[in-house]
Amino acid sequence: MKTKMMIAAVAAVTLVSGAALAAGKGKGDNVMTKQKDGTYVVNTTTLASNVRGYVGSTPLEVYIKKNKVVKVVALPNKETPKIFAKVKSGMLPKYAGKKTSAVSSVDGVTGATYSSKAVKANVEAAVKYYKTHK
Repeated sequence: MKTKMMIAAVAAVTLVSGAALAAGKGKGDNVMTKQKDGTYVVNTTTLASNVRGYVGSTPLEVYIKKNKVVKVVALPNKETPKIFAKVKSGMLPKYAGKKTSAVSSVDGVTGATYSSKAVKANVEAAVKYYKTHK
């Protein structure tokens, strides 16, 4: 009887461990995807989750093709909408066409210092990930 209980316990632990591994296996897979045209899309939601703006995290999607940033798209965040709108219109378009080696040269937006710094850190993290994993 004890042997059957031990076997059942080992089987249960193995099953739970396997399910946990399978669930965790997808983590990181969604950080970077490659589109049919060769553009890589890096999502910083989990990649730079510790990067904070004034209110919270500022996740982005950074589109990169042939070592140049195609565009940067802001994902939903909790920054003050009026302030973050300045970043979206005044900073994100500046990344388009930048070589990945020059993304740190983009200046922030006056009046949105924390959000600007967070966006810059997110873009730099995305470029670093792209260079390492392409």
